[in-house]
Amino acid sequence: MFDLDIGLRGWLHAARLLFSLALVFLALVLVRSIPTEGGTAVFAHHTHRARCDREGFRIILDIGHTIDAPGARSARGIPEYQFNLLLTEQIERGLLEAGFRQTFVLNTFGPARAGLIERVSRANALRADVFLSIHHDSVPQFLKEVWEYDGQPSSFSDRFKGHSIFVSMKNRQHAASLTFARMLGRDLKARGMEYTPHYTQRLMGPWQRTLVDAQAGVYRYDQLIVLGTTFMPAVLLEAGSIVNREEELLLASTERQSVIAASVLSAVEGFCALRPQRQARRRLSTSAPGIID
Repeated sequence: MFDLDIGLRGWLHAARLLFSLALVFLALVLVRSIPTEGGTAVFAHHTHRARCDREGFRIILDIGHTIDAPGARSARGIPEYQFNLLLTEQIERGLLEAGFRQTFVLNTFGPARAGLIERVSRANALRADVFLSIHHDSVPQFLKEVWEYDGQPSSFSDRFKGHSIFVSMKNRQHAASLTFARMLGRDLKARGMEYTPHYTQRLMGPWQRTLVDAQAGVYRYDQLIVLGTTFMPAVLLEAGSIVNREEELLLASTERQSVIAASVLSAVEGFCALRPQRQARRRLSTSAPGIID
């Protein structure tokens, strides 16, 4: 009887161990079967959705430059402002469709300096939760070459390509700015996009910047007015190089614009989920979203 009892207890112990291992194996199978979006598990994406108060979260999308001061010209002679406008509209649609009803677009006019000051003033008056300025990149003139496109001389540089993200340590919420910038950069990376490292190179001279996150492609740029003087967390995205002839075509496509817009949405969702204390106050506002001219 004693030997039988020992044998029975040993068998029960082994059975319990096998059952526990089976549960662990099943859990691993279930986790591995969850589909991913851009390298991030869907359950994490839905966690952000659950925790984020979209009705109360206020976003400002700043169209870089103005019609009167349109910024750089692409390799094919298209003003940067046109690229900025189209991408901003794509991002805005994605945010509104996802339930971020308090999404505002800043579209200013006039000379460059006056436009900068005006958009900062309007942004601060809106008391948003995050400010994102949309731009497209170029390079200094000494790095460009000349070619002819559509019968007209133009300049290009195929040497560099990729996006870049900037923050300012002068922003009163610079830590939060860096958090949002990292979220955006890492999501872009997860979707297969690469940032440009050329801002770290000495050849850039006065345009050389400090890389503060080598994984997300985030640079420090304290001299940018729209980043340093806005009251809310602020980030500037250079979506890619429009003087690179190949990348210019990609940036003009709705496919690339959709990928960037999806990354912005993902970053906004994650950032929104981290700032619940501000979202309750946003519910008190009845302002409608739209373009602020």
